[in-house]
Order: sequence, then C-alpha cells, then structure tokens
Amino acid sequence: MASTQLTASSISGNGFASFEGLRSTCIVKSASFAPLKLNNSSFRGLVVKAATTAAPKYTSLKPLGDRVLVKIKTTEEKTVGGILLPITAQSKPNRGEVVAVGEGHSAGKTKVDISVKTGAKVIYSKYAGTEVEFDGSKHLILKEDDIVGILETDDVKDLQPLNDRVLIKVAEAEEKTAGGLLLSEAAKEKPSIGTIIAVGPGLLDEEGNRKPLSVSPGNTVLYSKYAGNEFKGADGSDYITLGAPDVMAVLS
Repeated sequence: MASTQLTASSISGNGFASFEGLRSTCIVKSASFAPLKLNNSSFRGLVVKAATTAAPKYTSLKPLGDRVLVKIKTTEEKTVGGILLPITAQSKPNRGEVVAVGEGHSAGKTKVDISVKTGAKVIYSKYAGTEVEFDGSKHLILKEDDIVGILETDDVKDLQPLNDRVLIKVAEAEEKTAGGLLLSEAAKEKPSIGTIIAVGPGLLDEEGNRKPLSVSPGNTVLYSKYAGNEFKGADGSDYITLGAPDVMAVLS
C-alpha cells in the first residue's frame, strides 16, 4: 500500500482557492482520489483516508506515563442471532485487550501504578485515544482514565468499573401512557433511571488512597440523561456506564 508525504507550502490551481501553509510530515497510509474537475470551486469527490502508522522497522511500542496500549477488538459483523450486519450498521468497537502499559503516574507524593494489567479485556470510552496500526493490527493509545472497566466475561453485565465509574442496568421504558395507550418504540422516552450493578473503587486522593463512592450495588438511581456509554447485554437488557458525579439521586 503506497505512502504519501505532504510537504507543499501551498496548493493552487485554476479556479481553486490557494491553501497557504499546508505543511505536514505525517505519513498517510492510504489515500484515494476521485477525479477532480478543474474550474470548480470545490474538491468534489476527494476522499483521503489516513491512519497513524508505526513504521515496520519498529518491533515494540511502549506507552508512557498513565497511558495504555489496547489492541482493538474487531467490529461485530453479525448480531447475536447470527444476522449479517451491513457496514453502516456495524458499531464502532470500544473494547479490546491491553497489550502494554505505562509506568503509572503520581498522586501527590505517591507513585501509582496502572490499575489494568497486560492481557486484561477492557471497555473504553467510545471516542477516546489515538488509533495506530502496529504489528499488522489496529491499536489504541489512551489514558488509563479513558478505560471504563475490566470485562471478566464477554457479557457487559460482568463489567468491573474502574475509578469513580458505575455500571447501571437501565429501567425498561414505559410501554403505556398514564391513560393506558400503547406507545410505539419511537415514542418511548429514554429512561434515566436504573439499578446499580457494580461500582468502581473510587478516585485517588492526594495521599494515594481511594475515596469510596456514595452509591452501592442495588441502589436505584436517577442519572443524567445524556451521560455515559450505553451497551446491550447478552440478555437483551440495556446497560450504561457513567461517572459517579452523573448520578443525581438515590431513589427508594
């Protein structure tokens, strides 16, 4: 696959605006260009696909500080029931395996090691990190705090949250209105109530001690409506992971 290096200080053409100061030394892994029409004010059909790539001569990649290197799990091409998904319906993966960790970070005067170990299966925030292609596979370099939790099994209900995150089983949406009318799927309001399944150990204070969360497994809670990362469990139930500050109240 060809590599292209862009170093031009300007690009211009008949009918095109000048692009001053374009200067990049990054290596673009692949680029595909649809035919360009001159005397047009736009680059219609121009598509550039780029990925940060570690050069083949390098045989190892060591994260620094509180960063971890995660090998991304391939996108699911089928549903749980075995139905093939079109490319547009395949969700961006947000889970993978930790293959390397940094040396940790400091909390006050205390040195704190990374809380995940090599080989752990993890779920991470959906839009976190920097993607790299290394050793023939897609990886992600991200901060430890971007890791939501450790997966003990392939089912999200067994997730062990990290730091101040909590795992919540979302309450089922109301099927009927107060007057007894059945609601369509589109009309069902997204619930923001659920039951806590698991909690993290809490954040570190300046002395390196964990501060326990104020909520516990079994609590029914009200949480911020648009917070967190949503998942579908193997049993078809909806789950959400979010930070403890996004939990607004305990219901009883």
